[in-house]
Amino acid sequence: MKRLLLGALLMSAMVQARIQVHGHRGARALRPENTIPAFQYAIEAGADVLELDMAVTKDNVIVVSHDPILHPPVCKGPAESAVIRQFTLAEVREWDCGAIRNPRFPRQQPVPGTRMPLLDEVFALAPSGPLEFNIETKSFPDHPEFTPPPDEFARLVLDVIRKHKVERRVILQSFDFRTLHAMQKIAPEIRLSALTENDKRDFVTIAGEAGAQIISPYYWLVTKEKVKQAHDVGIQVVPWTANDPATWDRLIDAGVDAIISDDPAALIEHLQRRGDR
Repeated sequence: MKRLLLGALLMSAMVQARIQVHGHRGARALRPENTIPAFQYAIEAGADVLELDMAVTKDNVIVVSHDPILHPPVCKGPAESAVIRQFTLAEVREWDCGAIRNPRFPRQQPVPGTRMPLLDEVFALAPSGPLEFNIETKSFPDHPEFTPPPDEFARLVLDVIRKHKVERRVILQSFDFRTLHAMQKIAPEIRLSALTENDKRDFVTIAGEAGAQIISPYYWLVTKEKVKQAHDVGIQVVPWTANDPATWDRLIDAGVDAIISDDPAALIEHLQRRGDR
C-alpha cells in the first residue's frame, strides 16, 4: 500500500509524460521474435522499452523465449520440439530462432542463424540509449517442470539485473504473481507489472493482489474509467498487444501510459501524426 501511495504522489506531482512505446518481443511484426535483430530494430525505430520473455535452461541460464517449448515456426532444431528447462544453454543454442518467417506476420524478415539470446546479451544493449526493459517471467503453476520455483526464478533474474546495474530501467511483469511477490521481497526497488488477459475486475484490485505499480491488461479490457481509477492511486496502465490505428486511438483516448505493440515503428509514426510524440 505504501508503494501505491508513493506512486500516487508522484503521479499528482508531475504532468504525464508522452505515451511510451514498448516493442513487443522486440518487433515481431518485422523481425524474428525475442531475438537480438528484433531488439535492435526496435531500438533503431525509437522504442522506449524492449518487451521480452524469459525462460531458464537446465544449467540455470536466463534466456529469452516466450514459449517454454522450442518448436517451429519460432525456432527450428534437431528435434520436433524441446522443453528449454530440460536442455543446457549449449543444447538450446543448437536451434535456429530466425530462419522461419512466422506466418502470422507476413512482413517479418527471417534472419537465418539467429540464436536464442541470453538476458545478459539483451541488457548489454543498454548503452544504446535511455531505453528500458519490460521483462516477463514465463512461469506456469500447472507445469512446474517448465521453470524453476518462483523464488529461484526471481533470484536468477535479479542476479543479471544487478550485474548490468539496470535496476532503475527494468520492469518485471508476469501472469504468475508469485514471481512478482518473490522479487518484491528481495529487491523492492524493481518495478512490478501485473499481466492479465481475462480478468474483468478493476485494475486497482488486480494490481493490489500482485503488489504491482503497473497493470498490463490485454487491450480489450481497457476503459477510460478503469484507467482513471488506476491513475487515482498511482498505478500505471500498459496494455498489450495493440497493432492497429483504431485500437491505438482507443487506448490513447482512454489515457493509458504506454502501449505494447508488435510494430513499434508504426505506432511511433501514428503517435507523431496525432501530435502525441
